[in-house]
Amino acid sequence: MTTFDQREQAFERKYVHDERLSFEAHARRNKRLALWAAELMRLPEPEAQEYAASLLRIGALRGDEGVFAAVQADLQHARIPMSDHRIRRRMDELLA
Repeated sequence: MTTFDQREQAFERKYVHDERLSFEAHARRNKRLALWAAELMRLPEPEAQEYAASLLRIGALRGDEGVFAAVQADLQHARIPMSDHRIRRRMDELLA
């Protein structure tokens, strides 16, 4: 195996590792966001955990915009006034 091949494999391993870390960070963020929204909606603990699990699925399927849209719609449905900016800012805070 040449040095070039070794470097290529190392870059590929790093890319896979970085992608896994990014996925895990976004999943943690989505769970925390869901629990924050559930608290605002005053959901009991079992329902809050179910809501968090559903938001994790949405995040895996639709990404950040899907998560944002779901939280926004759920808060509107619960008649909790929340600006788009505040939801996005909370998403950024939880990812940091």
